[in-house]
Amino acid sequence: MFTMLLDPVAISIGPLTVHWYGIILGLGALSGLLIAIQEGKRFGINADFFLDLLLFGVPSAIIAARLYYVAFKWGYYKDHLNELFEVWNGGIAIYGALIGAFICGYIYIRRKGYSFLRVADICAPSLLIGQMIGRWGNFVNQEAYGGEVERSFLSDKLHIPSFIIDQMNVEGIYHHPTFLYESLWSLVGLAVLFILRRRDFLRAGEQLFAYFIWYSIGRFFIEALRTDSLLFKGPAWLESFLNALWSPMNSVFDLGYMNPDEGNIRVSQLLALILVVFCVAAIIVRRTMGFAKERYKDPLVNFKTGSTAAPSAIPQDETETTSHADKQEEHHDRPV
Repeated sequence: MFTMLLDPVAISIGPLTVHWYGIILGLGALSGLLIAIQEGKRFGINADFFLDLLLFGVPSAIIAARLYYVAFKWGYYKDHLNELFEVWNGGIAIYGALIGAFICGYIYIRRKGYSFLRVADICAPSLLIGQMIGRWGNFVNQEAYGGEVERSFLSDKLHIPSFIIDQMNVEGIYHHPTFLYESLWSLVGLAVLFILRRRDFLRAGEQLFAYFIWYSIGRFFIEALRTDSLLFKGPAWLESFLNALWSPMNSVFDLGYMNPDEGNIRVSQLLALILVVFCVAAIIVRRTMGFAKERYKDPLVNFKTGSTAAPSAIPQDETETTSHADKQEEHHDRPV
């Protein structure tokens, strides 16, 4: 059956080509920026702060993501040096992007006089929405998909729209749309983070930890479906342990193919597990040791200037109540 596949090139003007992959990543970054700006208003941070953070952070993330990917695929790229910088064709790793973004973000945020964890808390939902949208770049490029499946599995069991099913037909073989699984997981996680950040029990840093826990749990299970995972050769006991953790999914999905010449451990799957354990332990230890006294809702203090949140951070209903009370008190104080 003939299907019309999407063209990865959105616009072509002479030698200049604009790829959908770049456009989609840009939309993800812009969406994340708008969410951060809106939340930043509650803490007295102006929009320019986040715009500059984005301008520094995105290039750092892309460079680190590419270096991370190339490092694990060096066996290929050492013979194809002309492809080292072709990021529009994919080949960037999210964990590498996070490393680059966090290094850049830490330096920038500290130089501006703010706590890194407090600002990272504000930006955590931005990371999820960026990943949620960015995964659709993989959809257009027909990459980051999972193992072979029947079309009926996608249409009748998962009820996936036809335009996605058709794009997952790669050279006559249908594949798991793992980009879609991860995008939907990020969408649910975004709602979870939005709810968490309005809860009084949330301490400083825990919104960021919650982001890593949520994303990494999803990534652990979704990564195992993929056929293009970055791999390394590890001990047999570690391979068995990771497979045992994933085994509850065996009743629905099959593990994606791994090239034995490249390794037997999926790098992203192992990192996901480490991050979950680390973040859960960090929350427990920080609370137990008394290091998590500051709450997410507390005013954000700039340690260079000593200033705190702007008045706009005060809820509107609280302001109106106070103003009404002041007027009543003023009325009763008037002489008769």
